[in-house]
Order: sequence, then C-alpha cells, then structure tokens
Amino acid sequence: MSATVKTPQISRIEVLASGLDSPRKLNFGPDGALYVAEAGRGGTGASIPSPTQLGASLFYGATGAITRIQNGVVKRVVTGLPSLALPDGSDAAGVNDIEFDAYGNAYAIIGLAGNPANRDNLLQVPDFSQLLAINNFDGGASWTRLSDFGAYEQNNNPDGQNVDTNLYDLLIADNIAYVVDAGANTLLSQRAFGGEPTLETVFPTRTTTDPLTGEAVVRQPVPTSVTVGPDNALYVGELTGFLFQAETAQVYRINAEGQPEVYAGGFTHIADLAFDKFGGLYVLEYDADGILNGSDAGALIYVSPDGKTRTTIADDELINPTGLEIGSDGDIYISNKGFIAGQGEVLRLSLEKDITFGCAPPYDLVKHCIMAISADSDLANVYHPLLSHSFPVQSYSGA
Repeated sequence: MSATVKTPQISRIEVLASGLDSPRKLNFGPDGALYVAEAGRGGTGASIPSPTQLGASLFYGATGAITRIQNGVVKRVVTGLPSLALPDGSDAAGVNDIEFDAYGNAYAIIGLAGNPANRDNLLQVPDFSQLLAINNFDGGASWTRLSDFGAYEQNNNPDGQNVDTNLYDLLIADNIAYVVDAGANTLLSQRAFGGEPTLETVFPTRTTTDPLTGEAVVRQPVPTSVTVGPDNALYVGELTGFLFQAETAQVYRINAEGQPEVYAGGFTHIADLAFDKFGGLYVLEYDADGILNGSDAGALIYVSPDGKTRTTIADDELINPTGLEIGSDGDIYISNKGFIAGQGEVLRLSLEKDITFGCAPPYDLVKHCIMAISADSDLANVYHPLLSHSFPVQSYSGA
C-alpha cells in the first residue's frame, strides 16, 4: 500500500519560550526535552571588526547559553558560552547549534563571523570556531574543546576566498560530526570527534550583475544548514551573500562523489532544512523578500516528496527565523527573531493531523494502514552575520 501525503496545514502557533538572546538551531535531547542554542548578546570585552557594518565592532562577553524547554519549563542549563555582538546585543555570533550522539552525549559549535586570526590575536578566546563537548547541564559553564575548525580554515582556506569562518550548523550521524561553515563556504566532518577535520565539499560561488553599477559581482553561497534525506544523502541549504537577491538560494544534495548538486532552487535566504517522515522537505527562509528589502518576515515552505509542488505554510508570524526542528508528533519547532537580544522566541507550529491515501512513496505508513483497516476499514478517514564571511583536547570551566 502507498500513500499520498497532503500538504501540511498549520492549526495553531504558540510561543514556547521568549526573552531569548539570539536563538539559533534547536534539537530534541534523549530526555525528550527541546534544547536551544542562544548565541548571546556579547558584552564589554575585547572586540573584532563587524563583518556586516562598516566601522562597527563586535564585543566579547560570556553571554551565550543553551536553554532547555521541558514540560512547560524554560531554563538555561548551560551558561557562560562565548558571544560577540554589537553594543546593543544584536548581530550576535556565538553558540549556533547543539546536537546529541547515539549515546545521548551533547555537542555544540561556536561561530565567529570573521578571520580566526582575530580570535587568537584580538579576542584571545579559543572557544570560538570550535566543536565542543558539553560536559553537563547543571546551569554552569563546563565544556571540552574537541576540534578547531577555525585553525583548519586558517591553514587551508578551501574555497580560496577570504580567510573566514562561522560554524553555523552541526549534524551528528554514524559517529561523524558534520559541520557547515557559513563563512568558509564548506561542509566539513570530524570522525569520532578527534583529529583533523575532513573537507567534505566546497559550495560554488556564482557571478551576478550589480543592477546599480552594471558590474559583475561574485555571490557567495553561505551554506547554513545540513540534514539527512530519505535517501541517506546529505542535503545543504544556502543563504547566499551580497547582492542578497530573492529566489536565488538553492538546496544541494551531496552526491556519491562528494559534489554538491542542485536538488531544488528558487528560495530566498535559507536558514534551515528538515525532511519529514514522508520525504517532504521543509525549507525555512530567514528573510522571504531579501535582506536588503523592508520586511524581516521569513517563511516556512513545504516541498512535496516528489518535488513537484511547494507551498508556503507560514510567513508573517516568522521574524528572521534561524532554526527548525520536527518533533516526534510531526509538529514543527522554530527559533524566531534569531538575531535580536532579549526578544528571541521558540515557536511551536501544530499541524492538522490529516493523511490521505493514494499513490506515492509508502515510507512508514504501513502500521497506520493496518490499524485503520482493523478499526473500521475506512481508509478515507485516516545577513547578515551569517555572511561573515591540532587537536589537543582541552577542558574549560568558568563562571
């Protein structure tokens, strides 16, 4: 038996958490709780040049955090993570994602949005641009540095552009950590979370024409998200850089040779991706009409399993969203207002539970079919800063 999946419909949008400092990616832990990476609000410490605002600086502060949402309780369970931001706390760079391995161990990545030499020489905070192991969730600051992706960019610069790093998305699969570096335009991996990072692929630049000057401009891909598809391949979404044109962002599928092939195009500033259990693809847009245009509204777009149709299922409720996760019940969780200190949110988008049967990939609906038949035999009822463009294991504990 096979099934045609109806386009998801949102029945309710609720705010699960508010008052967050630049929330980014989010993931469910082995305890069933939802964990959210907060990039923080910077501070009054050392500074580096802003990658997006000419003449401005990002200032360091230990204001990054990881927040747990469980049974209606919102609590920061890891604090003191490094953060960089403008003096008002906006445009933060810090912890961008948290993931769990098959054993329930937690890991996080810290962005930077700049040249790793600035980390070493100006900030002197080595945690930036690192893969970290989170030691515990007791509300304190305790983690272990596992792999220095900033040093990899400094030493290799695979895309041949400016030396630039901003770790933005983390995926753990089969004991391999996959890291998207939005600044370096690369997908890298770390096997067993030790040794040197491995380059998986470099995403291509494209040439476009500046409509104001008529000159050719090299547009950076700025990858921001990685997920595993129903075919077990890796899929990566891109934000795209200046000129920040609408409908030019693409979703890539990494083929067997490790090369990115276009799976779907015509999106605007992709922030995150997720496949549902039917093989449909959710694409989260950071800014649906382009960063340089007036609105900050994002969008959530659903691409059908056969790739033939795409539907916007949420838009104006999303303000510069940055993270997307699908719950075990099929509901959708989104980090909202992802670059605003003190105003960030986590939203839950509840879906109408309605599946129609027909002809399409079956995936895991067989059990549901059997239950429906035995019950009544009635099947019919059933950026921005994203643009910033040695492995000694060391532990850190501090306030």
